[in-house]
Amino acid sequence: MVSKRKSKSKQQDPFYEREKAKYEHPIPSREYIIEVLRERSRPLDREELIAALGIDGDEAREGVRRRLRAMERDGQLIRNRRGGYVIVDNEDLVRGRLTAHPDGWGYVSSDLGDRRVFLSPRQMRVLMHGDRVVVRVVGVDKEGRPEGELVEILKRHNTHVTGRFYLESGVGFVVPDNRRIHHDVIVPIDREVEIEPGQLVVAELLEQPSLRRGPIGRVVQVLGTHIEAGMEIEVARRVHGIPTEWPDEVLAEVAALGAEVPEAAKAGRTDLRDVPLVTIDGPDARDFDDAVYCEPTDKGWRLLVAIADVSHYVRPGTALNREAAERGNSVYFPRAVVPMLPEILSNGLCSLNPRVDRLCMVCEMHISPTGLLRRSRFFRAVMRSHARFTYDEVAAILVEGNAELAAKYAGLVPHLQNLQGVYKALRIARERRGAIDFETTETKLIFDEQGRIERIEPVERNDAHRLIEECMVAANVAAARFLERHAMLGLYRVHEGPDEDRLDNLRQFLGQVGLSLDGGDDPQPKDYVRLIKKIQGRPDRHLIQTVLLRSMKAAEYRPENAGHFGLGLDAYAHFTSPIRRYPDLVVHRAIGHVIDGGTADDYPVRFDEVLTQGEHCSMTERRADEATRDAIMTLKCQYMSDKLGQEFSGVISGVTSFGLFVELAEVHVDGLVHITNLENDYFHFDPIGHRLTGERTGKVYRLTDRVRVKVARVDKDQRQIDFELVAHEAQSHGGRKSEMQPVKREERRGRGGRGRGDRRGRGQR
Repeated sequence: MVSKRKSKSKQQDPFYEREKAKYEHPIPSREYIIEVLRERSRPLDREELIAALGIDGDEAREGVRRRLRAMERDGQLIRNRRGGYVIVDNEDLVRGRLTAHPDGWGYVSSDLGDRRVFLSPRQMRVLMHGDRVVVRVVGVDKEGRPEGELVEILKRHNTHVTGRFYLESGVGFVVPDNRRIHHDVIVPIDREVEIEPGQLVVAELLEQPSLRRGPIGRVVQVLGTHIEAGMEIEVARRVHGIPTEWPDEVLAEVAALGAEVPEAAKAGRTDLRDVPLVTIDGPDARDFDDAVYCEPTDKGWRLLVAIADVSHYVRPGTALNREAAERGNSVYFPRAVVPMLPEILSNGLCSLNPRVDRLCMVCEMHISPTGLLRRSRFFRAVMRSHARFTYDEVAAILVEGNAELAAKYAGLVPHLQNLQGVYKALRIARERRGAIDFETTETKLIFDEQGRIERIEPVERNDAHRLIEECMVAANVAAARFLERHAMLGLYRVHEGPDEDRLDNLRQFLGQVGLSLDGGDDPQPKDYVRLIKKIQGRPDRHLIQTVLLRSMKAAEYRPENAGHFGLGLDAYAHFTSPIRRYPDLVVHRAIGHVIDGGTADDYPVRFDEVLTQGEHCSMTERRADEATRDAIMTLKCQYMSDKLGQEFSGVISGVTSFGLFVELAEVHVDGLVHITNLENDYFHFDPIGHRLTGERTGKVYRLTDRVRVKVARVDKDQRQIDFELVAHEAQSHGGRKSEMQPVKREERRGRGGRGRGDRRGRGQR
């Protein structure tokens, strides 16, 4: 029987009202349990903790026991050898996801985003890439980095492994295609399954690796001996564990949805159906997240960014939400998409298709003539897109003055011109705050009827691309400010500046080319922009820009704001693509809670939930990038397979201890010139200067040098393209260019170089 005496938790727990709303018999919140442990400054066993919380009664005690078990499963707490509970995410214990390196070691990125702890190959013996773990910091490694030892495995990441099957001394095993997975999977021979050595297979893991043996699995699918045309997506998504099948529970939930928005769902929303909102996307787009409208005001511009209200359909606690959260994002392969949401939502009810009613979340912004966001508000609405534009159409109307298109869309042209006006204002603000713009070349694969690459073309960005980009950035800034203003839990898009090591390496490199980066120990985006402007006109500007880009950290999703360095913003959150990014849906729910009259105090979401979801979404984003690169590289290998012996011009796009990666200028394909195909010399690798230097000849190969290469080998199954160096531009970096110098054939039989290492990257950086 529960005591009627008020417990300490009820009196002091800041989240008591949230727990009361969720449970008939509320128990202390996770946050309060951690607070009590932190106040005691020592581990407490369960009885000591229950006493400290002031809990009475068997029912309440059982509730606390279950909560503590859940906190252990999630890695918030662990128990020491005496049974005392210890808080994770402190100076000694770090919780996070494991990233394995192809060389056998790995590192754990803290969920809080504040550090990495490195694990030796010995510690990695029982782990696999992507596992969630708790590690203890035990010292520093020989490079001065925090080194750890495994404390707890929270969640295994890999359930299946894709790789090549081999048979040796009667023992079957699968060598993973993903080089981040170090363990060969032992496969007991099943005489009923016909598998030939060397075939690509999918193995289901029956047992995870242990100290005494590797993982054990069974072959569940044979993909074939070679990756044929059309298989590249299937192989890439299996190698990287991207889910494609919808669980039965999800299919059952979406089966109840109709093709049209029910009238009842439109009630209580602002009616924007007469407002000429339009979508502007690429020609191949099928899911339309966002629509825009702009009109002038006395003090600048009123900009509406309407975003599909996915949160209306994808509710917490449903199978649909669990699957969307697990996928994290849509994955865009060439010619195919693995969506985050079922098609009835992604291409139907949630897609802002023209001339149909759609539910949306609207960000209304008032922008000054100089691009400042003066004020903003969010509200739910029902809209009807007045047109589906492509980027090229909008650019043709606004920039090229295409009379035919202008006549076709005569009623909408003034609104497009208003959008152009607010875009120019937002660009002023972008340049003023020092957002970093790197010159990069994106490419598009053009396919023939057989699904093979016909050609590879560079993608030209026009003002319509930039217009939509600036409108979306403005809405994302408004969303981040809304979260901060209302102290709501959400996910920020965090992009931190370079850390101390990256900054030291960058400054050393810049010193070698006679340049410097302003800003001292804390450079700002404006310092980067100032340097980028300074190098315009230099022949080595692409080299310098590439090194600047690589000095930056990757952006991540976190519940605590740390600003966006690259965009030069104090606060930034992804709000504009909830159809294809789960973090945007998290932000929509937080905003919607306030719109519906809620506050941060009664928001039924815990900080730790958002923290782990942000880490998971950061992982799925990286996973999607890696899978897409693999698929594209397979296609490019197929494209290059009939070009053996042909010569191409290119630039050195990567320098490693084992050779040079070269990007071909005409066809935009990367391949490797192995160090053994350079001059007959020993080559020293300088990671700071991004160059290889011959010990005897003094020959230097550097990032962005122009070269002439011959296609020597193409391996479609391993996604490898090998080049042979034909000629190299002897370039005085920072000075004048000189002509291509041929590499003599007898010199190309070189002995290799010191520290040349093995080939890595499978034909890509």
